[in-house]
Amino acid sequence: MCGSLLPLFAVVLSGCFAAGDPEGSAHVDGSPPSKIAVVGAGIGGSATAHFLRQHFGPEVQVDVFEKAEVGGRLATVTVNHNDYESGGSIIHSLNLHMQEFVKQLGLKYRRSVAGKTAVFNGEEMILEETDWYLLDLFRLWWRYGISFIRLQMWVEEIMEKFMRIYKYQAHGYAFSTVEELLDSLGGSGFINMTRRPLSDSLLELGVSQRFIDEVIAPVTRVNYGQNVSIPAFIGAVSLASAQNNLWAVEGGNKLVCSGLLKMANANLLQAQVNTISPIQSGEALQYQLSYTSAAGTESELYDIVVLAAPLQTGVESGLHFQGFTSPFDQLPREYHSTVATIVHGYLNTSFFGFPDPRLFPFASVLTTEKPDLFFNSVASVCPVNISAGFRRKQPQEAGVYKVFSPQPLEKSELKTLFRSYYSVQVTEWKAYPHYGSNQGLPPVELHQNLYYLNGIEWAASAMEMSSVAAKNIALLAYHRWNRQTDMVDQKDLMHRIKTEL
Repeated sequence: MCGSLLPLFAVVLSGCFAAGDPEGSAHVDGSPPSKIAVVGAGIGGSATAHFLRQHFGPEVQVDVFEKAEVGGRLATVTVNHNDYESGGSIIHSLNLHMQEFVKQLGLKYRRSVAGKTAVFNGEEMILEETDWYLLDLFRLWWRYGISFIRLQMWVEEIMEKFMRIYKYQAHGYAFSTVEELLDSLGGSGFINMTRRPLSDSLLELGVSQRFIDEVIAPVTRVNYGQNVSIPAFIGAVSLASAQNNLWAVEGGNKLVCSGLLKMANANLLQAQVNTISPIQSGEALQYQLSYTSAAGTESELYDIVVLAAPLQTGVESGLHFQGFTSPFDQLPREYHSTVATIVHGYLNTSFFGFPDPRLFPFASVLTTEKPDLFFNSVASVCPVNISAGFRRKQPQEAGVYKVFSPQPLEKSELKTLFRSYYSVQVTEWKAYPHYGSNQGLPPVELHQNLYYLNGIEWAASAMEMSSVAAKNIALLAYHRWNRQTDMVDQKDLMHRIKTEL
């Protein structure tokens, strides 16, 4: 969760330094870059380092700057000698980049532990999962009609189109903007989905308001801490993550980040980047990064720089640009605050209408949007290392729970949710953008050889979205450096790929 600078979405050099054309950024002599910097070592930054190494080869020096912990928003906390995910915790089975990372790194899938889910409206459970799939389907049909079928078909259609990105990237194609990437996948429909509220799109599909309020809203609240006014595209990503075919990495998802950095042979610098400045030497443009580490303040020159940390308002980074002005009339953006509270204690099942905890069958409880509900979800969580004999704690036993809430929980609120507790650990995340309609999408190319990864989050925020953006930037940087314009922003890519085959 690093980064904060006001409208820095696109930059143009000022003063005696003229704005450059990104397509004119290649070195005419054909020499490869000497040094590349990546600022940020979360999943986006570490994946970028990995893909840059793939495309630019073993000779280029790849420096990765991280002021805090490797992993960024993939993080764990320790309770009773066990680690639990406090950040990004689930990965969809269609996330092909994440799957490939796990395979290449020799990591393992975490063993899943079954658990049922319910939806609470502040007074009672209005939706309860059972042990019988057909009964659950019947209950959905009885309460909501065919809304859930319409929703499922809509999400599957979007995911099927999104999967095209893997073919495009496998053939080496890149995109200079998030809009171009989305247009290549789903045409203007995908772009419009980033500008239209989820609720409007679902009502147009024929999904009932009741289904939106009681099923869709709880999912968006637990995944993004926001309501159904979020854009339809991010809503579709959120709903895809509510399916059963999810997984996680044994030992913690952050192991992917450290593993990718090692596999890329990247030089990890535990340092805060303070300033980025353009340096013109003849025809060559480089960027000087000034940074502070335990050894003091230093500076270094780089041929290519990738910013893999949020640059919007509401996220502190301490990063400043010297010699840059912004030509875009972009409004400052904010990241949404979500509080993850890890509690070791006894859940107060009476609050949910179950005075006897032995009769409480749910591992997780989502909530509808009600003014008096102070939390978005509460769930019994498993450690990142699950032994063969592991079993989930029963509600009458002391267990470890993760509570998502918009604000840090007051002591009275903790006492409402828990009969008693041994420990409480709070992590306040600037976890994802605060989504609104007609927000626009930040650029990928800030200037020649200067790229911004996290703009993809304004289309959708997820581990795989960052990985897709990382691959795109590595390809884009490679093609720009080598003047391979025919590999950037090409139209009708499905047809081109078929003719190539």
